[in-house]
Amino acid sequence: MIKNKKNIKIHRRTALKIGVAAAAFGTVSSLLNFNEKVQAQTNINVPNLSAKMGYRIANYVPAAGTSRLGLVTEDGKIYDIGAEAKIQKVKLDFDSNSLISLASSGNIGLQQIDKIFKGKGKASAEINQVKLLSPIPKPQSNIYCVGWNYLEHFEEGKEARADKGVTEYPKYPVFFSKGTQTMNEPFGNIPYDASYSTMEDWEAELAVIIGKKGKNISEKDAMEYVFGYSAYNDTTVRDVQQKRHSGQWFKGKSIDGHGPMGPWVVTAGGLNLDETRIICRVNGVEKQNGSYKQMYFKIPTIISELSRGLTLLPGDIIATGTPPGVGYSRTPAEFLKPGDVMETEVTGIGLLRNKIG
Repeated sequence: MIKNKKNIKIHRRTALKIGVAAAAFGTVSSLLNFNEKVQAQTNINVPNLSAKMGYRIANYVPAAGTSRLGLVTEDGKIYDIGAEAKIQKVKLDFDSNSLISLASSGNIGLQQIDKIFKGKGKASAEINQVKLLSPIPKPQSNIYCVGWNYLEHFEEGKEARADKGVTEYPKYPVFFSKGTQTMNEPFGNIPYDASYSTMEDWEAELAVIIGKKGKNISEKDAMEYVFGYSAYNDTTVRDVQQKRHSGQWFKGKSIDGHGPMGPWVVTAGGLNLDETRIICRVNGVEKQNGSYKQMYFKIPTIISELSRGLTLLPGDIIATGTPPGVGYSRTPAEFLKPGDVMETEVTGIGLLRNKIG
């Protein structure tokens, strides 16, 4: 019996050593993975706000810790909102780990952030030394999207579209949605599965984040429901979108990881929409360059029409449509390939950089 007990003790010591080694390996592996992801987002540019009453709010992970919200400043620093609140003993009315919670808090949350950052903050890091996540990594509902919101995009796709029946521009916005699992990081890789499709296409867009609950919202009141804006790419698998499911768009728009967003949210008062341009580059070559002024249905119309009989909630995301220059309507058609780098830029907000595959 004593011998057996001794063996048991030896086995326990061995298991403990293995466990410690495994934990250490896991920590090293996790750190290496963190460093790789940070390296993929180096040289982040923080553009000036095009209007001066807003903030850049990012969702990020520091080298050690879990995700939290941060205030991004023009000098390339990010300040931990929750940590700053504790340092200054400011009680927050929102969860400092959730942008949806911040959006739900309305003006109160923004006033608290304003109070915290009137002076110089202390809990900061360099923006290039943290890992940026999507501002809303787990959307509470599908991403709402607007199709054909640029006349030139509608026209360029006429010949390429499988459905030749739509020849006249619609009188009301065309809505569809993308599944929540499409959300991707601003610098994350976009999956590529050649066994399913080789027709991945780019669609740079301006995303709107809703700031308060509303239904049957009038156009004149619609902008009061906007919390902020972000850059977005409605990356689309064209053959699946147009042909595989009888022309029903949902599946071709809802492939996992086909919706990068970020790199942060600029709150409503920080973006001058009339100066905003939506740009896409592939491997450094510009493919799209449109402006908010070119949108046929502006944001107040989009929000008003979408909310008719449908309740919008704080944190809901609306992708407002893509300008002309997508790949499938080019002659010859162009599609994303493994190794390609797709950049999505919204002036006054920032840039996404996503490698394919």
